Amino acid sequence: MRVVIAEDAVLLRAGVQRLLADEGIETVAAVPDGDSLLASVLEHRPDLAIVDVRMPPTFTDEGLRAALEARRQIPELPVLVLSQYVEERYAVELLSGGAGGVGYLLKERVADVAEFVDGVRRVARGGTCIDQDVIAQLMARGRKDPLDSLTEREREVLGLMAQGLTNTAISRSLVISDGAVEKHIGNIFAKLTLEPSSEEHRRVRAVLTYLDHG
Repeated sequence: MRVVIAEDAVLLRAGVQRLLADEGIETVAAVPDGDSLLASVLEHRPDLAIVDVRMPPTFTDEGLRAALEARRQIPELPVLVLSQYVEERYAVELLSGGAGGVGYLLKERVADVAEFVDGVRRVARGGTCIDQDVIAQLMARGRKDPLDSLTEREREVLGLMAQGLTNTAISRSLVISDGAVEKHIGNIFAKLTLEPSSEEHRRVRAVLTYLDHG
């Protein structure tokens, strides 16, 4: 696996690079700012970009904006955000972009090496890895409960999805057809404004919404 690291703190940048090297993961570029990140991913086409949120020159959201631009230019680029903060505006745009290969971890998680490396590999494979604290902060923005728009039956289906049941198992549990289950799930995705993407990714996001609001 080949990665690009964008982190302005020299010691943390070197530490993450060394940690990854110990796991057999090659760092093809380690850069201090968003412009260098974009240039590096375009040059190296890595398997993953690990990006800090706040970098020079303003130390606000340069990293996330650079990551979003990188995803626009290389749509399949997996991105793992590693930050002390949750920047809501761009984080929501990144996480709800409708594609896999995305993660958002708080830097304190790096202390758990196994968990961090697992997240790195999962995102590089096209999966998701989102810190529970990040989810909590993003979902607690004072919005109307997104589950309010669901019918009673759709809530039942989503609840069974949260238990890990397949569509076939849900149809047996509710004594309805597979087609009816698929229709309910489609309605759930639409009402929760989950953009079309892989079924697994949207299903996980729907379940996360249910667990946070159900």
